[in-house]
Amino acid sequence: MTNELVMKKWRRLDGTRINDDLIFAVEQTLIREQSAGHRLKVCIGSDSQVKGETIEFATVIVFLREKKGGFMFINNYKMTNRMSLKERMITEVAKSVEVAYSLCDLLDKYKVELEVHADINTDPSFKSNTALKDAMGYILGMGFVFKAKPDAFASSYCADKVI
Repeated sequence: MTNELVMKKWRRLDGTRINDDLIFAVEQTLIREQSAGHRLKVCIGSDSQVKGETIEFATVIVFLREKKGGFMFINNYKMTNRMSLKERMITEVAKSVEVAYSLCDLLDKYKVELEVHADINTDPSFKSNTALKDAMGYILGMGFVFKAKPDAFASSYCADKVI
């Protein structure tokens, strides 16, 4: 198996492609939403599914409007190598952290809260729990707010639905 990562462009839930640089697109979104009077929070999360020889991933940037719903940007990508469940969970977290890190200065500039969500169960009876301490340390160590299941809706629900 190769360690090949195939990335597609970011898109909106309706399938519309985001052709601009991600940071530019997010900044334009923040300006538009704040100009409309919305207070925002951004939650970033990733999820994955094994499909035969391929692992399909989705990373989402969820823009929450305080008391007014939200929307998201989506990035789907595939890897064609085998990995353990723990390695897959940490790969999900790494992608979320990579996106969060690329946006954190911009979000600080516009005073937008940021959370990084991990699709990892806090209940030790679930297999994904083996990655909890590593994921929490990684995310908190980068200075981000960490959320795991059941509070990690960006990864557990949003990203899960767009794989």
